[in-house]
Amino acid sequence: MRAVVLEKFGGPLMLRELDQPEAGPGQVLVRIAASGVNPLDTKIAAGQAAHARVQPPAVLGLDLAGVVEATGVGVTGFTPGDAVYGLTGGVGELQGSLAEYAAVDARLIARQPTSLDQRQAAALPLAAITAWEGLVDRARVRSGYKVLVHGGAGGVGHVAVQIARAFGADVYATESPRKLAVVEQFGATPIDFTATAVEQYVAEHTDGQGFDVVYDTVGGAVLDASFAAVRNYTGHVVSSLGWGTHSIAPLSFRGATYSGVFTLLPMLSGRGREHHGDILREVAKLVQQGAITPLLDPRHFTLGTVADAHTAIGDRTATGKITVDIG
Repeated sequence: MRAVVLEKFGGPLMLRELDQPEAGPGQVLVRIAASGVNPLDTKIAAGQAAHARVQPPAVLGLDLAGVVEATGVGVTGFTPGDAVYGLTGGVGELQGSLAEYAAVDARLIARQPTSLDQRQAAALPLAAITAWEGLVDRARVRSGYKVLVHGGAGGVGHVAVQIARAFGADVYATESPRKLAVVEQFGATPIDFTATAVEQYVAEHTDGQGFDVVYDTVGGAVLDASFAAVRNYTGHVVSSLGWGTHSIAPLSFRGATYSGVFTLLPMLSGRGREHHGDILREVAKLVQQGAITPLLDPRHFTLGTVADAHTAIGDRTATGKITVDIG
């Protein structure tokens, strides 16, 4: 099979011929149609993501959509011909999705929503799982909540906006001026973070009480701002980029709580993988109901132009999730 291989950190991504894998016990062999590209992929390729535990040579690519070719011993629920999607590899020792085939843990995948094409389906897994784990698993989002999503037009952010709305929340989202229309498109009240201080939008949208849930998808100073924007006593801050050193005093003074999301943990540890499949099945239901629509960059990339896809991530020219056509 053809695959894109990272032979050394910081080096070029090379198109190679590799042996086609076989489905082992508990695995499904997927003929990959499309692979999602994430900022994490570019960090791994540059050797800037030690937490992903990748050692070259390696096939990168986190998200995939494709068709089941074969199932291994012990696999139930999937048969050859099923269209599936999932967050399946590209970290640790798991082969990534920038290849024509991958043998993946059956617990990590679900049937693809029939209302999406394969590019759209490949754009969802990492973003949807990360958003779901923060909003649903950690913050227990529900009707009546006021939810603030930082970076609401980003990969995780725009899906978080839609999931929060699907659960009945009143959603607000910060963005730069050029992306405010995207936030509004997905049903959130847009907040221009370049022109509005935290105190201002907390006063305007919550009468100074703070938001019930604040989801930080940006990190750094934005996480600090999240601590100042959350509701007293019952508020909950969630971050998918809670790295670095932060003072939790503003959060403590509000009596609020914090949760971190590390979406890769089940893939790296082998524990809890079935929950990723469960989330993707629930997300598929929301997609079918019209509650979630992935935002895609219109450009098409192939295995031969993966480097260009990574460049588009790095230079921030993407206007949605970037995918690579495989099949």
